[in-house]
Amino acid sequence: MNERLPAELLRDAELLKVLGHPTRLCIVRGLWQKGSCNVSHMQSCLAAPQPTISQHLAKLRAAGIIEGERDGVEIRYHLKDERVAMLLACLYPKGEQK
Repeated sequence: MNERLPAELLRDAELLKVLGHPTRLCIVRGLWQKGSCNVSHMQSCLAAPQPTISQHLAKLRAAGIIEGERDGVEIRYHLKDERVAMLLACLYPKGEQK
């Protein structure tokens, strides 16, 4: 990486890289629209196997974009990074949000 670039630009570029995968973008858009969701619901909406969804969730968690809260045996995920909500509002201006 170029050390002369401001740290903020490097952070933002990393955020955009993580969001650059269609499945992860779909996950965060769904969380933005619904507020929170569990893996089973994501799996049925995306028609993807649970391990695939879990791998994408792990990348989103590691980037600080989402966080999960345990509710009994399930984990409900929601957006953690407000910058993502602002980006989604620009990308999907007519999108429903809670």
